[in-house]
Amino acid sequence: MGSLSAALSLQRPVRLRGIQLGRPVDLLLDLDAWNVLGFVVLCGDESRRFLPFAACQVLDDEIAVGSALMLLEDAGFYERRGVSLRSLLGTERSGGLLRDLRLDDAGHVVELTVERDGTRVQVPVPARVAA
Repeated sequence: MGSLSAALSLQRPVRLRGIQLGRPVDLLLDLDAWNVLGFVVLCGDESRRFLPFAACQVLDDEIAVGSALMLLEDAGFYERRGVSLRSLLGTERSGGLLRDLRLDDAGHVVELTVERDGTRVQVPVPARVAA
């Protein structure tokens, strides 16, 4: 698929074989490694659940899951351990205001989209912490 806009991924519904289970309301990140942990999903029953990035496939028109069991309860547990994309947008990063992230298929952040003097530019991610 190439790279994916993190902000646009939040506009895709979460579906199981075409049936909408919910919609993502945030993306959680591990900033030490600049990796996506997963999505916070608002489900049809108004509950918030966590969907691990590794347990879904982000497609052009949906975030596909193979089982509803991939939507984990207690999203708050994961929210306390990750950093919210929504909390990062508009903050100062790499010499500009962060507007978006570009992700690869594995959920690694490959570029930051920052706004400098009214112009959006792509910049490399800050150095990753060695594993």
